[in-house]
Amino acid sequence: MEYYSIGELCSITKGSTGIMKAVPGPYPLVTTGPDRKSSSDYEFDDEAVCIPLVSSTGHGHKSLNYIHYQSGKFALGTILAAVIPKDTSVLSAEYLQRYLFFFKDQLVVSLMKGAANVSLAVRDIAKIQVPVPPISKQKEFIELFNKAENGKLSLLHENQNQFAYLTKLRQAILQEAIEGTLTADWRKENPVRKGDPDYDAEALLEKIQAEKEKLIKEGNIKKQKPLAPIKLEEVPFDLPEGWIWTRLGEVGFINPRNYIDENLEVSFTPMPLVSAKFGVKPQFEIRKWSQVKNGFTHFAENDVAIAKITPCFENSKAGVFKQLKNRYGAGTTELHVLRPIVVLSDYIYINIKTTAFLDEGAKLMTGAVGQRRVPVDYFSNHLIPLPPIAEQQAIVDRVEKLLSMVDELEDQVSERKEQSEQLMQAVLREAFEGGK
Repeated sequence: MEYYSIGELCSITKGSTGIMKAVPGPYPLVTTGPDRKSSSDYEFDDEAVCIPLVSSTGHGHKSLNYIHYQSGKFALGTILAAVIPKDTSVLSAEYLQRYLFFFKDQLVVSLMKGAANVSLAVRDIAKIQVPVPPISKQKEFIELFNKAENGKLSLLHENQNQFAYLTKLRQAILQEAIEGTLTADWRKENPVRKGDPDYDAEALLEKIQAEKEKLIKEGNIKKQKPLAPIKLEEVPFDLPEGWIWTRLGEVGFINPRNYIDENLEVSFTPMPLVSAKFGVKPQFEIRKWSQVKNGFTHFAENDVAIAKITPCFENSKAGVFKQLKNRYGAGTTELHVLRPIVVLSDYIYINIKTTAFLDEGAKLMTGAVGQRRVPVDYFSNHLIPLPPIAEQQAIVDRVEKLLSMVDELEDQVSERKEQSEQLMQAVLREAFEGGK
């Protein structure tokens, strides 16, 4: 089977219709998305392969979601190119589209360039090599591609269902953790011991309050405004014996400030270094404290943070700061920070990763579109179920174990998906190789 470059067999023309400015009309307007828009005018009257010239995701990431086939009179967006066979008795546009789309990651996406604005050059499209069997064989391959694509879509749907189930399983684990379900057996073996903060949450809360007062008197932390008493109608569910309801602001200090040596090297964390994945601690760069003490959010070892701006909050960008340089740091202003007193940071983290916390916070966001933020009052006033210290550790251990099992299941699903796609591509490649 002969291979030819696209430039040898096709003309390549960039579209000239502004997608946002196009006047609706009777002609299809091909865009980078899955659906056609319409246009009052047309540029082409032919069979063509329409290839986007920009990344589907942008921001320095190479990707291409769609390569379209279009026939008849149509308009084309300015960020796409129409590849039109010069001789349809030699090369079918429909065959070319199926081939390029199925092997787009290897043949097309790999040619994209750019640091921030990733794009594809027409001259690079022209260099792509494609196999060109007789037209009768091309029609057979179109049918083969269609069957493979249908199989791929079916597999994708199955994988999406599996990932959706695992996402729900993750959230169920977190919710059961804060409701005490995961540690029901632990409590049977470790009954409440009144007055002991390790086994009695009331005693723990008293210890927290005493420690906060001490830190305030010593001048280490500024006193914060008192929080409203908890009303019965606020409580979302019943707690196990030995637990107590409290507010986030009662178990620590919200958005504390650091007062340390200006020449001290500390950690610096911009938003891209805060992960949405559970259990991944924020990463950091090293800076002098004098460089970052003003105009940034302060944090310290074991502080808990969550993004406050959309869409980072809804995506659950959060973490516990650990292994910081000299135990202190600063970072993006788009964080709310809690410095826990006595309570385990990892337990607080479990609470702010629940769907309930995120959904409730999203409803209370304020500000202009694209700049909406969760108010600090939501963070400080949010109710959390407080177990005693020993049970907090048991909960953290149990959650880590269960979620690691979910991680393994997700890896298996991803591996099966990749293997199946590789198998389908191997079958198609074998079909071409067999035709040589």
